[in-house]
Amino acid sequence: MTARPRGEDRRRIVVAITGATGAVYGVQLLRRLHAMPGVETHLVVSDAASLTLHQELGLQRRDAEALADVVHRNRDIGASIASGSYQTDGMVIAPCSMKTLAAVAHGLSDNLVTRAADVMLKERRRLVLMVRETPFNLAHLRNMTAVTEMGGIVFPPLPSFYQRPATIEEMVEHTVDRALDLLGLDNAHAPRWAGMKDTAHGRDG
Repeated sequence: MTARPRGEDRRRIVVAITGATGAVYGVQLLRRLHAMPGVETHLVVSDAASLTLHQELGLQRRDAEALADVVHRNRDIGASIASGSYQTDGMVIAPCSMKTLAAVAHGLSDNLVTRAADVMLKERRRLVLMVRETPFNLAHLRNMTAVTEMGGIVFPPLPSFYQRPATIEEMVEHTVDRALDLLGLDNAHAPRWAGMKDTAHGRDG
């Protein structure tokens, strides 16, 4: 797939969708990024993610791919995003399976998702892993610590309730907003915390 022309003000964001539950986060992130005129998206979908897309959302791989500017095959370890010389501005794995987390934590670049993530870490670029599993075992926790020590951001897509979401869609949107913030993208859509209501009136306690 051919990318839109990249001007000086365009930002390249890599999005990977792996086989953990929560495919909706990757799809909605792609939708939001696609609506941003200054962003070029590069997408990698794992084979397991194709199954999850169908199971959870009734979508085919091609439906997610249609939301991206450039699509790469997970087996194509010679793709542009596999090299640090190819300039990108960040990567999100949404959702990130525990298998993928482990591979990133241990530098096992055996497919394009993990190789692209390794590139982000070695080039000191922003890497956000929306890890999806519960409860965590010790291996999961140690892998998250390792990735954090290497400069990655571990961002489990846990819903917040201070905005009083009324639907699943609102909870997903809020999480996606936070992911966009972590990428440093302008995001006027996101609701911003302005303090507790009682605090605004000067009440203590």
